[in-house]
Amino acid sequence: MSAAIPPVIEITGLHKSFGDLEVLRGVDLTAHAGDVVSLIGSSGSGKSTLLRCLNLLEDSQQGEIIFEGEPVTWRGSGPGRHPADREQVRRIRTNLSMVFQQFNLWSHLTILQNVMEAPVTVLGQPKAEVEDRARAYLDKVGIGEKCDAWPAQLSGGQQQRAAIARALCMEPRALLFDEPTSALDPELEQEVVRVIRALAEEGRTMILVTHDMRMARDLSTRTIFLHQGRVEEEGPPADLFGAPKSARLKQFLSHSQAA
Repeated sequence: MSAAIPPVIEITGLHKSFGDLEVLRGVDLTAHAGDVVSLIGSSGSGKSTLLRCLNLLEDSQQGEIIFEGEPVTWRGSGPGRHPADREQVRRIRTNLSMVFQQFNLWSHLTILQNVMEAPVTVLGQPKAEVEDRARAYLDKVGIGEKCDAWPAQLSGGQQQRAAIARALCMEPRALLFDEPTSALDPELEQEVVRVIRALAEEGRTMILVTHDMRMARDLSTRTIFLHQGRVEEEGPPADLFGAPKSARLKQFLSHSQAA
């Protein structure tokens, strides 16, 4: 029966260039409900660009993006290609909440207001209902007492947890994490990893771009190694980290362990 349920996210043959620089060269990716897919690879391999194309923050030039069985509709081709249906873009972005490396909290809003902003202004949901939900998610990520604080009054780890609460408050079908711990020192990093681990244990669908090999190994249901814009190797993390087949992946992991 589950085989009849379409993946939450499906990408086939995705290409993306910036001018003459080809960043993605025919990438495939599938995430079913409850999957945690980690994207690993060297800087410049296309990981973050893939995430931004998936969330339609960047226009890809070729390939398909399918969300819960619904293909993105495109107008034009090649460098001129862009999504044809604005309402579809809004709906997909609403259901694919993204957590960025640099938090992206609004400095002029309190933490509670930051978490409430999108459901109220984008989705038009009642303020009282959203406030209850926002407070619950801030409690969930361990910073419920910071509701009335300003972003500048929080540590980096607390700001990133607020950003995760903001993403959760949209009640998305999947969460996209773009290097969520790379701007943090090791102690603050662990605060955020604990939250992401708890979300994974709840069975939330997540795609995670990360430099943290331990997190990729421990939390993923599947890991994808990108190299020069292509999927070099993918599979269960036990296989990729325990018995890598690709020479490039072996080299990448040896350098990561050395670092």
